[in-house]
Amino acid sequence: MALFVYKAVTHDGTIQEGTKEARDEAHLIEYLQTEGLIPLKISLPGSSLSYLFSFKPSQQGLSQKEINLFTKELATLLQAGLPLDRSLVVLMELIDADSNIYNLIKQVLERVKGGANLADALESESSAFSRFYINMLRAGEAGGSVDIVLGQLSEYLEKSKELKDTVSTALIYPAILVIMALGSVFLLLTFVVPQFMEMFESAGKELPISTQIVVGTAQWLQNYWWALLIFCAGVFFTMRYELSVGPRKAQWDRIILSLPLFGEIIRNTSTTNFTRTLGTLLSNGVPILTALGIVKGTLSNLVLIDALTVAEDNLRQGKDMSSALIESGQFPKMATQMIKMGEETGKMEEMLARTAETYDKQLKITIERMLAMLEPILIVTLGLLIAGIIISILSAILSVNDLAF
Repeated sequence: MALFVYKAVTHDGTIQEGTKEARDEAHLIEYLQTEGLIPLKISLPGSSLSYLFSFKPSQQGLSQKEINLFTKELATLLQAGLPLDRSLVVLMELIDADSNIYNLIKQVLERVKGGANLADALESESSAFSRFYINMLRAGEAGGSVDIVLGQLSEYLEKSKELKDTVSTALIYPAILVIMALGSVFLLLTFVVPQFMEMFESAGKELPISTQIVVGTAQWLQNYWWALLIFCAGVFFTMRYELSVGPRKAQWDRIILSLPLFGEIIRNTSTTNFTRTLGTLLSNGVPILTALGIVKGTLSNLVLIDALTVAEDNLRQGKDMSSALIESGQFPKMATQMIKMGEETGKMEEMLARTAETYDKQLKITIERMLAMLEPILIVTLGLLIAGIIISILSAILSVNDLAF
């Protein structure tokens, strides 16, 4: 048994705080619910793990974490039966008064009391909420199901975050390996190899070819290391420019999609985002043309965006969307066939949700496969580079001393 500190709200909006012994957080939540309370925050005494609304002021606006928690907690309060204005007041009582999210909720509350709906209030007070978020809210308000829509938005945001975290986490280890490899080679060439140069020069003998290459590279780095920095900066800004210009970005996007494994990761990630976003919008009553316009704004690959634009034109002409996606050949075949089946059976939302789940799992498998190949390749490459440098130095030392292997 452990002692927990909790904060909960009653059905009339009164906040209660206290301590309670329980086996774990799940049992405490169950106990509070049986007592007619809505758990808002549970933590160990003196713990900093107050995971609900533990925000710090930021000059850059709302973070994704703040938006996710705002959505989740507002959905919880509305689903418990509290009116919107009272739910916003409760949220304000849980947040630091000097935080950005507090100021936002305060301004939104004033607009709601003045007769504005939640979607318009959020859109006018902050640009942090996407078109997808605002349109989902509007659809929920039109259908009288804001609490349900907020719950779906919270689930969608969490799954999207998990997807991004999966991709970014998978790239951390390879990135560290590459940095370590380049750093090790740089240190060897700029600090270790120069220690032997004076000995080689005083010997007056011709060095092995491999040693000459290593020594020449080390001397170049010592004298022109700044040129390497300029070159790297030039490559960075050139690629940044290339990826910011429409036609050139489209060419690079096509090249990226054609890469083995990496291109498959980009394609599966985009497919998961596209199908999950479109399915969520359609299930909440957003018209399909409006939904497609919103979905295009969530993608960054121009090749895939062009394919969706053609599908959008097909719908305007009374044709189906799946045929355009199949003809483009840019989305996975199974995904387009599932979308086609959804159109034919009238179960588009269900098929889109299944497609998102399928390619979410496929994405994780592809990432694992990429790491399984990339890690040994990087390790072997690093080992060969360092071993080559060391062997070239040893062979020169043996040559200078007239020794033979």
